[in-house]
Amino acid sequence: MIDRMRSFGRTHDQIRPVKVLVDPYGYAAASILLELGNTKVLCAVDMQQGVPPFLRGKKVGWLKAEYNMLPASTPTRFARESSACVKNGRLVEISRLIGRSLRSILDLTVIGERTITIDCEVLQADGGTRTACITGASLALWYAAERWKASGEVTGTLVRDQIAAVSVGIRNDMVLLDLDCAEDNAIDADFNFVLTKSGSIVEIQGTAENKTVSWPHFTQMCTLATKGIDDFFQQLAGHHAHALSENNDKQLLHHKKVPLFSLANRIAGKRNDDGPLNVPQ
Repeated sequence: MIDRMRSFGRTHDQIRPVKVLVDPYGYAAASILLELGNTKVLCAVDMQQGVPPFLRGKKVGWLKAEYNMLPASTPTRFARESSACVKNGRLVEISRLIGRSLRSILDLTVIGERTITIDCEVLQADGGTRTACITGASLALWYAAERWKASGEVTGTLVRDQIAAVSVGIRNDMVLLDLDCAEDNAIDADFNFVLTKSGSIVEIQGTAENKTVSWPHFTQMCTLATKGIDDFFQQLAGHHAHALSENNDKQLLHHKKVPLFSLANRIAGKRNDDGPLNVPQ
């Protein structure tokens, strides 16, 4: 039965509508604009030489993530960290969650001593921003890995599985899947599930906000989380193949970065080295 109080007229076990745009960024190895209902996040992937000090000489790579919210992403302006002159603990915690979730599905030995950086920007927040960023970052990382492999930059299998994340909550003894902001603010208990496409657990975060959680309710939450992530991957079924085929003639697999150039050369359509301007279409 449809719950008229839920956004998009969803039943208790439905995720919000999903929209995906591949490569809104031109410079990143891969990027994804992911919309889950009214929540919109932009995730970009790139790779650079070098690793943190604790990995130097070990011939293994690293992945780090940074999660940020744009000032206008919330109804009340969200202050930038640079303006506050202090690190926001929530942003740091979510950045670490995204990073460790993605590292769980990677074979970082195949990239040598290089670091993959995931940048996640929340453009509009309406609940589930951390889960949306994990999901969008995993998708962007999959595209980046395909391109690095096609270009010979990475020779092994970097991404061993895909992951997605979803929130599940309890309100008035009813278990709800994929909470929006209004539901999250009035929920009795709130959990975030990070699962692989193959069905394994990466991480579960949860707490009772107003009421404790019974084991039967927790079992229902696990079942709904699995369903929600399965539904997400079903919505993306064929999306990878379609996007790769559609953009094959636009250097999707052999993605070339746009070199930096001055404003004068930009207007003239030239690079700083006077070579032809090569912007991915």
